[in-house]
Amino acid sequence: MKISENISLLPYNTFGIDVKTRIFAEYSSVEELRELLVRYKNERILHIGAGSNLLFTGDFDGVILHSAMRRARCLNEDGDHVFIEADSGLVMDELISQLCDMGISGLENLSYIPGEVGASAVQNVGAYGVEVKDVIESVRTICVADGSERVFTNDECKYGYRDSIFKNELRGQYIVTHVTYRLNKHLEPKLDYGNLCSETGDNPSVMAIREAVIRIRKQKLPEVSELGSAGSFFKNPIVPRAQYEAIAKQYEKVPHFEQDGGIKIPAAWLIEQCGWKGKTIGGAQCYPKQPLVLVNTGSASPQDIISLAQSICDSVKEKFNIDIRPEVNYI
Repeated sequence: MKISENISLLPYNTFGIDVKTRIFAEYSSVEELRELLVRYKNERILHIGAGSNLLFTGDFDGVILHSAMRRARCLNEDGDHVFIEADSGLVMDELISQLCDMGISGLENLSYIPGEVGASAVQNVGAYGVEVKDVIESVRTICVADGSERVFTNDECKYGYRDSIFKNELRGQYIVTHVTYRLNKHLEPKLDYGNLCSETGDNPSVMAIREAVIRIRKQKLPEVSELGSAGSFFKNPIVPRAQYEAIAKQYEKVPHFEQDGGIKIPAAWLIEQCGWKGKTIGGAQCYPKQPLVLVNTGSASPQDIISLAQSICDSVKEKFNIDIRPEVNYI
């Protein structure tokens, strides 16, 4: 294991916020994780992945844990499926790249999303009509309180839109160590979201879909090495059908998708209608190519980003009477 004191978290959050943590501990096995939980049982503990869904609002007075377990393995397979178990610290896009190279399908629509395997299972990440819950078989965890292992089935994870049991009633109580995916030996493409179908052509391969997703994302999203961001900052709101229909009477071609008994309207469209595209508060900017993304232009303080996000939420509420909420966690 690797333990450091009073180190900068700049390399561990994609927003590029230069704050410090009192203790940073990285483990390479479940046994080392258990040792750390015993050593720091009376401390404030935060487990992070790649920091791609976090906004640190100041120095962290406690212990930050991070997984250095980064392997994947095939557990078993049947006629149609292959079951892959991945360690929590493995970069999600690296896993997807390996799977696509082998022609294994199920995660290709999630290509190029920043983050690690463990965090993706907590957040239920999604893109282009696919959510990671669609292919998760089970999630292995360690209990923070006593170090015991618990395996959660997909149903027990209580997945919802960008949501899970680990973000609600069990928040902070379990640390994800491994995720098992039920993937397809034969391609079952999902291309009916956005312009993915036109980008892939007829009868695409798994790799062709991955490459198309990456092209689209690169066109719309900033590279975090150039502009700090947390990817999509806001969740897409789901509204009652009557509310959507009232908006559709005032605006032509309102983008929308059926979901969970309501209508999902892209937050990016709502934000753009409110005129926020490209606008700044301090060093924080609503990204000109994709208003769902807030970026650190190089000098943003945490308060700049928070102020910009709140101003955008207030505008959408005032104009459309719709609440949009951050997907990013404030720490």
